[in-house]
Amino acid sequence: MSRFELTRIPFIKNTLKSRYPQLAVFIVMLVGYIFAILAGLIGTPVGSHNFSIVFVWIAWWAILILVAVPFFGRGWCAVCPIPLPGEWLQRGAVLSPPDKKPKWLNLRWPKFLRNIWMQNISFLLLALFSSVLLTTPNITGIVLAAMLFAAIGLSTIFERRAFCRYLCPVGGFIGLYSQTAPIELRIKDKQICVTCEGKPCYNGSANGYGCPWDVFPGGLTKNTYCGLCMECIRTCPHDNIAINLRPFSADLAKPSTRMDEAFKAFIMLGSAMIYAGVLLGPWGAFKDAAYNVGTSAWFIYAVIFLAIIFVILPGFFTLGILKTKGSLPLKQRFASLATALIPLGLMFWVAFSLSFVLTNASYIIAAFSDPLGLGWNLFGTANAVWQPMLTFVLAPAQTLALVGGLIWSARTAQKAANEIRTSSISVIAFSFILTLVMLWLLL
Repeated sequence: MSRFELTRIPFIKNTLKSRYPQLAVFIVMLVGYIFAILAGLIGTPVGSHNFSIVFVWIAWWAILILVAVPFFGRGWCAVCPIPLPGEWLQRGAVLSPPDKKPKWLNLRWPKFLRNIWMQNISFLLLALFSSVLLTTPNITGIVLAAMLFAAIGLSTIFERRAFCRYLCPVGGFIGLYSQTAPIELRIKDKQICVTCEGKPCYNGSANGYGCPWDVFPGGLTKNTYCGLCMECIRTCPHDNIAINLRPFSADLAKPSTRMDEAFKAFIMLGSAMIYAGVLLGPWGAFKDAAYNVGTSAWFIYAVIFLAIIFVILPGFFTLGILKTKGSLPLKQRFASLATALIPLGLMFWVAFSLSFVLTNASYIIAAFSDPLGLGWNLFGTANAVWQPMLTFVLAPAQTLALVGGLIWSARTAQKAANEIRTSSISVIAFSFILTLVMLWLLL
């Protein structure tokens, strides 16, 4: 399948170039986000009846993992409300182009932190406390508020969207898995970008802002660091930027050589397996340890969690690579071959989320009528009885996702191995074993 330029369609192109449709979605999202914070702080402490828990960790999570990331990549980042207040404050405007003189410090992000290690750490912090976060509304409210204020604070100190690019725990894994999505933003003609004066797509112009993600579209080769904010489409004077429909996982044809991205793949892969064991497994002691934050049992759980992600999984992966021949250094082979774990990890999360979401989706119906758990019945559904949904399709759908992920991962491993002239057998065997483990955890 060749690429098809979606922005050739006048309606799509005009919608993306206009600020008003995106602004309307932004405002709705921001109102919902602020309501989720308030619901977490002042609503019922019963998580299954509180808007912050039900709509963030069930409804939003289902849309994100099952639809947005697999099919639209960074699409969520295009409408995410978290950076908005800070960005408006940074620019001194909501829609009109900013003044040339910065209104705040406008510092460059430190060079040694221009990677996704901070995002890896922030995701792990949330993951270690996830059992409490997923069930305690006030903790969810505090975390949501902290992310909003962090984005505002960083916008007054650093230029562009420093929070989104370097710190957001959600943005890190969306960027990783966006490489598999069939949507991309790319330039049409490289030579036009070479000769373009002023580079308004990066620096901004009277038509719009410079790239908030600190990316020059002319050098964009993968989705990982493009937030689909659409500013470059509005500022390009040559109409040289397009949104394309492409084959799935097109970015993975050329494997990454970055260790921060490689470990993000292990973090997401390991977290999905651990979550399946904690939230869906029958082991009461394991579940109690994860929920009793601050106890000795929880510290043991945290050590095991981190050991699986940083020692056990990468360790066995490395042992497999050591047995294969290759002219490149081990570090480069490790990072390149870890690319094969990206589709596997995505399908692990899809399989886990299907179980988690379908088991708890009926809570959405009740919380819709009584979002704060205060006895309201706005739409007559507040007393809806909890029951798992679509249980007859769950096991087949999870099996299909995991087997599909394994096949997808094996093909990606072969391509990555061919690129660096080594064998893919050990990576495929590693993926096969992990798939069997995930099947056992879920089914």
